[in-house]
Amino acid sequence: MARNPERRTALVDAAIEVLAREGARGLTFRAVDAQAGVPVGTASNYFASRDDLFTQAGSRIHVRMTPDPVKVGEAMRPAPSRELVTELMRWLVRRMSDERTGYLAMLELRLEATRRPALQAELTSAVRTAFEESVQFHLDAGLPGDAETVLALYLAMTGVLLEHFTLPGVLSDTELDKLVETVVTHIVPEA
Repeated sequence: MARNPERRTALVDAAIEVLAREGARGLTFRAVDAQAGVPVGTASNYFASRDDLFTQAGSRIHVRMTPDPVKVGEAMRPAPSRELVTELMRWLVRRMSDERTGYLAMLELRLEATRRPALQAELTSAVRTAFEESVQFHLDAGLPGDAETVLALYLAMTGVLLEHFTLPGVLSDTELDKLVETVVTHIVPEA
């Protein structure tokens, strides 16, 4: 197995691009090689199997989708309130829109995880960890609501993002923005 970490990351990022564009069926070593612009056979030197490639894409995608801590600090300057939560959820939608490829690839990976136990274990661990960190962040920041509030908000925003990315013509940007506000207003209590 090849050991160049930069090349491995580039190949995993190429796999994420392929997943977003072609779906799980299109994720082949040859497609990853072509996307990464490397010689045919390179990806197979870095990944033991397609399962390994899927699992590593699942790990990498969370790195790509994690917000910059400096930007999180900037976003958290206002006092904790329902309005701040609304702005944070709008920021989430913008960040995911900016990382559209990653989000679409994540949707593909979630579907593929129903058929690949190792991928399901990887995604479950990563998503659970991210969710637990979100709950702790919410509570530590003094934002209104409790762990159940964060869970309801997470599930609602997952649905909003699914709609936004899979059927973008259903909601205009204005309707999407208003929907985020409605979700927060109905789930998050006043501070």
